[in-house]
Amino acid sequence: MKIGKIDLGERPLLLAPMEDVTDAGFRLLCHRMGAAMVYSEFVASDALVRSVKRSFEKLKISDDERPTAIQIYGKKPDAMAEAAKIVEEVAHPDVLDMNFGCPVKRVAGKGAGAGLLQNIPLMLEITRRVVDAVKIPVTAKTRLGWDSEHEIIVDLAEQLQDCGIQALTIHGRTRAQMYKGDADWSLIGEVKRNPRMHIPIIGNGDICTGEEARRAFDDYGVDAVMVGRATFGQPWIFKEMVDTVHSGEYLLEHALESDYAPLSADWKLDVLKEQVRQSIARIDEYRGILHVRRHLAASPIFKGIPNFRDTRIAILRATTQDELFDLMEQVRPLVRRYDGKRPEDMKAVVEE
Repeated sequence: MKIGKIDLGERPLLLAPMEDVTDAGFRLLCHRMGAAMVYSEFVASDALVRSVKRSFEKLKISDDERPTAIQIYGKKPDAMAEAAKIVEEVAHPDVLDMNFGCPVKRVAGKGAGAGLLQNIPLMLEITRRVVDAVKIPVTAKTRLGWDSEHEIIVDLAEQLQDCGIQALTIHGRTRAQMYKGDADWSLIGEVKRNPRMHIPIIGNGDICTGEEARRAFDDYGVDAVMVGRATFGQPWIFKEMVDTVHSGEYLLEHALESDYAPLSADWKLDVLKEQVRQSIARIDEYRGILHVRRHLAASPIFKGIPNFRDTRIAILRATTQDELFDLMEQVRPLVRRYDGKRPEDMKAVVEE
């Protein structure tokens, strides 16, 4: 699969853009684990035009994480075009992505993100302006439609393609669904089967395992699969998925320093510790730990450990790296014992 001249290989798996999640450190880890391309947190076009410092911080890309896409959002064609130029000049990303799918009220409710699904002429005007503003490949990410009565993605995909985008990511839900219910991949497949579509179609929604990723490729014919919330607290999910999709073993190179075998419970704990280090190095100790707490809280390696509540709270309240790592090392034997156990196995493990 190619986006412009960027070759992502066959059946690539991509890290979705997620606010307060896909910072530079997390992107780097996911790339090392097998993500073919990673996406930044979304950046407000208005904020870039106004030179807001925090927004410019989101434009920092490490060469080791490339290929990387920077995603912008907004509802004003002039601001989106100007922001696109700023991103190209400052960050030099491999791809510029436009967010037409964010469903949250503070974005969609103000007419940006998925809100543009209610104003297709404006969405298309923005797309044309952004494509004309930059030389790098421009892509877009959107949803099936505003609600179940307006699932317009098949026609919309053609219109966006005609505006010059070089790939389209489709999340298999409407804006009205938010993140509830099951993602509907049938319309994603219909877009891909449309003989008039010639740009890559990237499917997104409810991909949590390697088998689900493989079925998405096999059943719907998408060119790539984007993985979002399933990455929380487990960047190694990309290795698991790549191994399954390609029926082989993804060779980890320079993923992290660890004495343990890849995908073992001990190794996964070391991955989380490396994520903490990356976050601290990018910001500072206190805020870096705050930023990574979402991943620690969501990580499946702590799921199922009995009587873990107090330890979990202590981990999430830690304010220094030494304090946090001491707690993580204390639970290493428990992580080793319980990680990977199926729910039906837990009773037997507890009773051992």
